[in-house]
Amino acid sequence: MASLNIELFSNCLNRATSFKMIIPTDRRFDPLNKAEENPNLNRPMRTLFLLHGYTGKGDCWIPEHLIEQYNFAVVCPSGENSFWLNGLSTGHAFQSFVGEELVDFVRKTFGLAKNREETYIMGLSMGGFGALHTALAYPDVFSKTAPLSSAFVQHEVANMNPGNLGKAHEIANYDFYRECFGEPSELLESEKNPETLVKKLLREKKKLPEIFMSVGTEDFLLEQNRAMHKFLEEHGVEHTYLEWEGAHDMKFWHESAEKFIPIMMK
Repeated sequence: MASLNIELFSNCLNRATSFKMIIPTDRRFDPLNKAEENPNLNRPMRTLFLLHGYTGKGDCWIPEHLIEQYNFAVVCPSGENSFWLNGLSTGHAFQSFVGEELVDFVRKTFGLAKNREETYIMGLSMGGFGALHTALAYPDVFSKTAPLSSAFVQHEVANMNPGNLGKAHEIANYDFYRECFGEPSELLESEKNPETLVKKLLREKKKLPEIFMSVGTEDFLLEQNRAMHKFLEEHGVEHTYLEWEGAHDMKFWHESAEKFIPIMMK
């Protein structure tokens, strides 16, 4: 397993930034390995872009045995607390950074993520929102997305005003949400709302990415995930949605990876 820390200048972010990358060892040439017993070693390597949650950083939490067995690289950018959206101010174009600039860099530099079928995106919490939204914003780039315990907070944000943030004031102030999502009163009809992107793709008869969702039954974001699941069902969008006992923690996200990676990488 190779672990790389890569620095680059981002035109989207107007500054130097970095990301972590995990690449499995090429076991086809290991004399102790029988490549014919693992068909994943005899196909082009897939690439999974992995998005962290609020207050997190770009790091890989996918179990190593899955990366080795299913032969895929993991790209872990840092999105700060951006919800992986293009913010209002200069230097906060995190959606464009991941969906355009970073994918292009990985393609040209490493020869990975060369086409839609080899390029996937997964995230947890805030990164779950980002994983679904980014895949819907760039359906020609990402063929599969796995939003886990996702912070689908668009409806809460849409009802905000400077004097009324609801429980969201425990996380951040009004200016933060406005920076990420734009004017709250305009959010639900904007393309920062993943539901708007779904409707747009359906209207334009474009192919949507495969969607794999999960949330724990003890997670504080359970109802928001159920609402997104219901929305997708009502609009006839095929997707996998799983609930089981679990909280908003790494134990649940490891379990989600164990369930979804074998399906996504088949």
